[in-house]
Amino acid sequence: MKTRVRFAPSPTGPLHIGGLRTALFNYLYTKKGKGTFILRVEDTDQNRYVADSEEYIQEALEWCGMVPDEGPKNGGAFGPYRQSERKAIYKDHIEQLIQKGGAYYAFDSNEVLTEARTKAEKEGQTFKYGAHNRMAFKNSLSLNEEETIKALNDNYVIRLKVNSGETVTVHDEIRGTVRVETAELDDKILMKGDGMPTYHFANVVDDYLMKISCVIRGEEWLPSLPLHKLIYSAFGWDTPKFMHLPLILKPSGKGKLSKRDGDKDGYPVFPLSWGKDTPGFREMGFLPQAMINYLALLGWNDGTENELFTLRELESKFSVDGVQKGGARFDYEKAKWVNHQKITQTDTQELLEFKSVKENLMDHPTEKHALLVDLVKERLYTMNDLKSELTFIHSPFPYDEKVLEKLKGKDPIRILSKIKEELERSPRLSKEDLMAWAKENGVPVGALMQSFRLALVGKLTGPDLFQICNLLGKDLSLMRINNLIEFINLKLT
Repeated sequence: MKTRVRFAPSPTGPLHIGGLRTALFNYLYTKKGKGTFILRVEDTDQNRYVADSEEYIQEALEWCGMVPDEGPKNGGAFGPYRQSERKAIYKDHIEQLIQKGGAYYAFDSNEVLTEARTKAEKEGQTFKYGAHNRMAFKNSLSLNEEETIKALNDNYVIRLKVNSGETVTVHDEIRGTVRVETAELDDKILMKGDGMPTYHFANVVDDYLMKISCVIRGEEWLPSLPLHKLIYSAFGWDTPKFMHLPLILKPSGKGKLSKRDGDKDGYPVFPLSWGKDTPGFREMGFLPQAMINYLALLGWNDGTENELFTLRELESKFSVDGVQKGGARFDYEKAKWVNHQKITQTDTQELLEFKSVKENLMDHPTEKHALLVDLVKERLYTMNDLKSELTFIHSPFPYDEKVLEKLKGKDPIRILSKIKEELERSPRLSKEDLMAWAKENGVPVGALMQSFRLALVGKLTGPDLFQICNLLGKDLSLMRINNLIEFINLKLT
């Protein structure tokens, strides 16, 4: 069977990174099997539909390099790819299922169902509408044909008919065999009163008609697996393979990662920004290749200690055997570490194309852009760090007073005067000559480098000093050395 998998999000808001991780595993499984990656928009719940969500999902996938082979934007032979545009298909198949005896009309009012639910709760039970009590309710199984035809003029839903006394057995590629007794299941609604299918029905029909070979989704859908198996069986269809992925957990405590966690601790949980007040990983300075790499580590490994992969490497290495059962804990610091590694590995010319980089370099001469990025890129954990790392280019002020205090007894003016002398004599400062002078004159190397760095940068952190000196040029470097000498003289007098 040809490999065909689908990522099927609901357009109810921005795509959570948990959903993006699900898309990634679908994508990698597809590429490993040289198959087809499909985007299907599951918008049957019109009450929860949020405008622009679908466009957001498509953009997030494209940003990460996971362009769907089929979908609402790309088209394909198995469309439409929005469930709201497939109502006629669901209507046809629900009628088929009713004729097969696998589903039935239910005419019960909300008041009747609420009363039954309340009664069950008072008795310490969970209300189920199923084989044990369906004949006590108003539906096409309890009414005769004439009564049913008349009732069809009013509101109704269509329910799955679950037979009693059976065991539903279905295999999951990650978790093994799942078995559930039908006594634990109820007659789920397949078609709502507004004529729209429920998730369960549309999901199964679409997966069958789109020839999905493996359903890869989050473990929150694992309890629905027996129900979906029953729908397949009611139609007489073979089931695809199933793979339920572990949850992405919050950094500490129990439960899955939520937007509230990100808001509280200051990290994003969406790939792209959503509105003005909710930045995404892209806006926080993450490279798409880092986003993909980190998400792959949340619930999967290739059996080695390696943690850095390109998308192409992930496509070739991904396997179901590497997917873990337990939840994967989100670690923003680890995500930044991966991003840092990817930034250092990325060609400078490619980094110069990023919007944030262009914005931060606007005030600098174009011919120096590549030199500036080269100078600091090994210090960047996000691309947004570029601005702070380049502040010394404009000015080293204010000087770090604590450093000045430490240097006070180490004759910094003597050191700075020597550096000035060497710089005036040669257009390119020699680190070896300065080190030799320091050794001959008993000057601590630390004091030498700290004095020099304070003059050029204003603090003790930053890129290589001699690269900074070359980038600033002789005249500007000399001016900064003179400025610090004057500042120290003023502080000491």
